[in-house]
Amino acid sequence: MTAIDLLLKRNAELGQVAGGDRSSPRPSQHVAILTCMDARIRVFQLFGLLEGESHILRNAGGIVTDDAIRSLSLSQRKLGTRELMIVQHTDCGLNAVTDDGFKDELEEATGLRPTWAVEAFRDVQASVRTSVQRAKQSPFLLHRDVVRGFVYDVHTGALTEVE
Repeated sequence: MTAIDLLLKRNAELGQVAGGDRSSPRPSQHVAILTCMDARIRVFQLFGLLEGESHILRNAGGIVTDDAIRSLSLSQRKLGTRELMIVQHTDCGLNAVTDDGFKDELEEATGLRPTWAVEAFRDVQASVRTSVQRAKQSPFLLHRDVVRGFVYDVHTGALTEVE
């Protein structure tokens, strides 16, 4: 059985039961959360979220990229979010690579060099600050006054705001 088959089996066992308010695509808390794709970050449990309360965006590192700005622009302008929470974390996989090293690896394997940035980092707090600044400076975002950044400790569960 593949992992996808397992997920489909679990979904079938759950039936049509779904909690939270599903009446609108607009998040009831008017907040978007951008975080890393790391499977150890259980966003709904971490913040006690119910379905329908928040937009959740995930990418490698929880980095404010052009694509994140695209999604956040839609989230704000079309679906009513007004606050942005950026959550990066300790022990991130982006600490184990470098931009050039990963691009070299991909180029060697495929013959093509990626045009996108890997956004590897060594200092998670500095990375959070950079992402917060990118969001606050983006002309595409309507609401830039409540953008806050955090570091989640994957080992202790502690959440620390980055000033």
